[in-house]
Amino acid sequence: MDDDQHYVSAREASRLLGVKPATLYAYVSRGLLESAPGEGGRARRYRRTDVERLRAEGRRGGTSPALRWGEPVLDSGITAMTQEGPAYRGRSALALAREGVAFEAVAELLWTGVLPEGRPEWPADTPDLAPLGALAPTGSPPAAFHALVVAALAPRDPGRFDLRGDAVLERARRLIRTLAVSLAFLHEGGARTRGLRAARAARGIALVAAAALGAPPRPRTLAALDRALVLLADHELNVSTFAARVAASAHADPYAALLAGLAALSGPRHGAASDRVEALLLELEATGDAERVVHERERRGELVPGFGHAFYPGGDPRAKLLLETARGLAPRASAAAPLFAFVEAMRAAGKPEPNIDAALVALRAALGLPRGAAAGLFAVGRAAGWFAHVLEQYSTGVLLRPRARYVLPRG
Repeated sequence: MDDDQHYVSAREASRLLGVKPATLYAYVSRGLLESAPGEGGRARRYRRTDVERLRAEGRRGGTSPALRWGEPVLDSGITAMTQEGPAYRGRSALALAREGVAFEAVAELLWTGVLPEGRPEWPADTPDLAPLGALAPTGSPPAAFHALVVAALAPRDPGRFDLRGDAVLERARRLIRTLAVSLAFLHEGGARTRGLRAARAARGIALVAAAALGAPPRPRTLAALDRALVLLADHELNVSTFAARVAASAHADPYAALLAGLAALSGPRHGAASDRVEALLLELEATGDAERVVHERERRGELVPGFGHAFYPGGDPRAKLLLETARGLAPRASAAAPLFAFVEAMRAAGKPEPNIDAALVALRAALGLPRGAAAGLFAVGRAAGWFAHVLEQYSTGVLLRPRARYVLPRG
């Protein structure tokens, strides 16, 4: 078989798989397909065996390409995905973050389509969470105590079944603030008590998060937290957002939809990926040799957590801005120096660029926040997007009920 028969064109590969070219490129970035440049500078070609394998997986009952960064499965007017980063209601998330727009204002933009001026005032009457402390032992990941708090508060709200927009938004504002207050559970003993008390008294989500995490309310710290929360606010139909929408499609109340999002976010392939980056940072701190860690990972054939993104083959633009922010916090950014060195070593080795998880851990370290704060901040920020999608799903009245392709058991 000559070389041309080993490969097919992008058009032919798209036709065989039943996807658009953009989806084809996403498959390449995820390592599902291999491409090679055509002779004389022609368009890239795709390995026929990979194309046939993906096609066969679909026929055998494997996951539909539509559920693997494939074709859109529903209409949404919230976030458009672009290679320059997400656009919230037509506004670039990166531009909003660079301009210093407050997280609360961006949340309102996602929910209503209107960007308020300044920082909107949200209700500040967060319940006392201290009694839940016995159920959130030291070392609990944010996903655990966030779910605990939301589940405990739901029965105390008899009006939670009111699914009208204003009623849902009233709860969204209070619940996001409560998630930020509960970040204090990352501490223990007196630090936890002080964090809960200070966070409940604070106004503004960035200030609440800083107080809960024990960070001095310096202007640069608050600006960095606002920037991170804005960049995290939504990312279209990611795993957790889709989970929240599925729950909302059954008319589950906002607390239940939030719990669905938190449950999906807790997975190590989604929001908890930052915990794997934290483990990498510990390894880098112990060895002090970023280049060696890169080569050892390569030798063992291990994937590096926090690097590469299926939608951004050229690098996650949100990560670039967050890393820039973290570096700008010098000299306090020294705690993130091992991760910065690792980013450069990965780049020198021709490896994938860092994604939002690695950048968030770098920012956490640069700010001197406790380990686990990256995953916690992810939940606080992404909750804004969850509620936007929950509202949109409620308005459609559609029950999300995909079909499976039945296949006979093997053997």
